Amino acid sequence: MAESDLDFSFLEGIDWWHLLTILVLIVGAAFIAKLLTIYLKKSLTDKIKRSQLDLLIKVVNYSVLVLAALMLLPIFEVELGGLLVAGGFLSIVIGIASQSVLGNLISGVFLIVERPISIGDNISIGDVAGDVADLNIFSTIVKTYDGVYVRIPNETVFTSAITNYVAHAARRFSYVVGIPYDADAGRAIEIIRAVIDEHPFALKNPEPSVYVDELADNSVNIKVKIWAPASEWWGVYTDLLWKIKAELERNGIEIPFPQRVVWFQNELALRKGLRVGEAATPVPAPEPTFPETGADSAAPPDPDAEGDEGR
Repeated sequence: MAESDLDFSFLEGIDWWHLLTILVLIVGAAFIAKLLTIYLKKSLTDKIKRSQLDLLIKVVNYSVLVLAALMLLPIFEVELGGLLVAGGFLSIVIGIASQSVLGNLISGVFLIVERPISIGDNISIGDVAGDVADLNIFSTIVKTYDGVYVRIPNETVFTSAITNYVAHAARRFSYVVGIPYDADAGRAIEIIRAVIDEHPFALKNPEPSVYVDELADNSVNIKVKIWAPASEWWGVYTDLLWKIKAELERNGIEIPFPQRVVWFQNELALRKGLRVGEAATPVPAPEPTFPETGADSAAPPDPDAEGDEGR
């Protein structure tokens, strides 16, 4: 029989203690991988797709196994110095080549753990606003109000300011209702409050606020702040706005329009109500007057008298 060429000399230094260490590391790695798998399934099952969850679990399990293998290498007298240098260099090359991919992946994991948004939420990220259609491990899909599909990389989502309009159960919105200066502001506030109280989705707690906010150029501005369920706020907003306007008008309070008072320098033109571009009626010039003198008051000379004197 030919002698085997395999070299098992590296096993010569293995004793029972080394075998026990190897066994503990393998069992420990399997136990940790199992715990991480259970945790990921429990916390992410209803948040991401099944295929993405399976991929994430595999990545985590392989990472644990690789770490355990690296811890076993010194037992077999394998020098890790050169291996770590080569691995470090390879990691740098891979990291530079896939920087954006890894950034999106890590950001996706953080978004899943932090949960600032969920599928169906009404959000705004940067200049994109709409409903969250899907949350992937690398990107977030948003369906805008116009029905446009927008894919946003998770790194952009994670590093941007996220506005979630439905994160809380209730949401407040406000109007500015202008009434004429000669209208009764107290009566207008009562009318507006009555309209709000009758609406089924206008919340009583927190209660609405209605008050005179500003004495503006053309109107007395009444501020109206209303709370509504976050899922219903837009319908309540549009419905109450028209009802308030209609109820005010039904009670004789018109919504004023911008007005401007124009002062004419020529008061005569103002009295005659001249329109713009209309030629003005020429005004007759007054007859000249002269101051009275003593000569003017003297009696005219009598020709007969002069003749009498020369005679």
